Amino acid sequence: MNDIDYHQVIKWVLIVLAAGFIGHFGKSFAAYLIARARRNQTLADEKKSEVLAKQPGEITSSTAAAETAGTRAKSEKKAMKALIKLKKKEK
Repeated sequence: MNDIDYHQVIKWVLIVLAAGFIGHFGKSFAAYLIARARRNQTLADEKKSEVLAKQPGEITSSTAAAETAGTRAKSEKKAMKALIKLKKKEK
C-alpha cells in the first residue's frame, strides 16, 4: 500500500502549475489583443465621423490655399463616397 511514487506526483503537480501559468497569461494576452482591436475600431469610426461632419464643399482656410482644384475635387468626391457608403449601411 505504500508504493506512492513521489517523483511522479511532483512531476504532475509541476505540469498542472505550468499549464495554469500558460493559461493565465494566454488569457491576459488575448484580452489585451481584443482591447487593442476595439480601440483601433473606435479610432477608425471617429475618423469616419469626422469625414462625414465635414461637408463636401467645406474646406478650412488653411487647406484651401494649399489645395489645387484637382485635389479639392478629389477630396470632395471621397467625402461624398464615404457619405453614400454610410447611408447605405444604415439601411
